[in-house]
Amino acid sequence: MSGWQWSGWLLWAAVLYRTYLPEFFSKLRQETGYQHLAFSSAVVLFALWALQAGIKAGLDIHFLGVTTLALCHGWRIAIWIATVPLTLMAVFDFVPVADLGMTALTTAVLPITFSYAIFALSYHYLTRHLFIYIFIAAFIGAALTMVFQLSVTSLWYGLAERHSWQDIVHNYLQIALLMWFPEALLNGMAVTVMAVYRPHWLRTFYDREYLSPER
Repeated sequence: MSGWQWSGWLLWAAVLYRTYLPEFFSKLRQETGYQHLAFSSAVVLFALWALQAGIKAGLDIHFLGVTTLALCHGWRIAIWIATVPLTLMAVFDFVPVADLGMTALTTAVLPITFSYAIFALSYHYLTRHLFIYIFIAAFIGAALTMVFQLSVTSLWYGLAERHSWQDIVHNYLQIALLMWFPEALLNGMAVTVMAVYRPHWLRTFYDREYLSPER
């Protein structure tokens, strides 16, 4: 494996170690309903990532869905849940095993952290209102996260000399940037439905704050 691939694996392992939550695994073992939510999240994420498309081999585009994942579970648990679809991507040969570490960083760890940071900023600095939660944390957050993920992935491809910068710009970035609106719409709709019908699925949604008549 190359230096980039080794670095990806080591950084991913370090992130998993730092984000380990014993409470998560304890709850996962004890609560059947939470098991269904966590594994359903992983399966949906795998389905989104497996639906890849692209003009040139190795420059594939897919939906992320990590904004909804982060809002549902929080950023640390979301990173752990993302290990399931990542492993399945390697098992079904969507991603080479050697690239799994860097793929985990660029597709899951960094986008999840970025998306959760947008939620945290909106929570602390904007009015706590249902519309703010849905439009800023979910819709705008998902759009910006998609742009961020594409930029980070492009940087990896370019610096690691996986593809030429010209190929990256013309066969990946220009087309991939069209994905920001569908990604935003997908996550915005998912979070809206959950906020209305299943608010207890959203770890970051607080009824008393977002639905308070005083606000």
